Amino acid sequence: MTTTKELAERIDRLEAQARKAADWVDIANLQAAYGYYVDKGMWDKAADLFARDGTLEIAGRGVYVGQDRVRQYLHELPRYEDGAIFNHMQLQPVIHFDDDGSRAKARWRTLIMIGWIGKEGRWGEATYENAYVREGGKWRIASLHGIINFYCEYDEGWHRGGVPLLRSTKGLEPDLPQSFEYEAHPKAVIAPFHYDEV
Repeated sequence: MTTTKELAERIDRLEAQARKAADWVDIANLQAAYGYYVDKGMWDKAADLFARDGTLEIAGRGVYVGQDRVRQYLHELPRYEDGAIFNHMQLQPVIHFDDDGSRAKARWRTLIMIGWIGKEGRWGEATYENAYVREGGKWRIASLHGIINFYCEYDEGWHRGGVPLLRSTKGLEPDLPQSFEYEAHPKAVIAPFHYDEV
């Protein structure tokens, strides 16, 4: 016969599982929203998804610290306008939570289509190793780290090599240097994993 104590323990376990499932969905939606905002050059909405002291690091250009600096960086990116495509699909999440459920880490893959009509068109792919924090009752991006695996001209294909990474954003110095040195395809790069096993 099940005791009251065993029932209470089972309820606690089920509540913890339900909380984690809801948090998983919230983080997946948060990251997907980031991708959709970037697709349309909605830089303020994308920046609003970051924690107050959140960080952004993309393509080895260094680390931008704090929501205001993230916003500055994003506003230096090209405008979304007629003839532009900026698709950044957020795929393949692996999400882990800390013990008290206030922080999380996740690995994502992004497939990138970027270009301007009559100028250039590129395929790209990157691995995100991100961290998240609960701030004001909502999940926010604590750190977004995009490691570019390849960029290539759409009509050339990755079998002909890749486009070298642009290592700086003109007129906007990072707050910290990049986390590690790497170059994208045709060089082999493995983005550091936040987990050893799942």
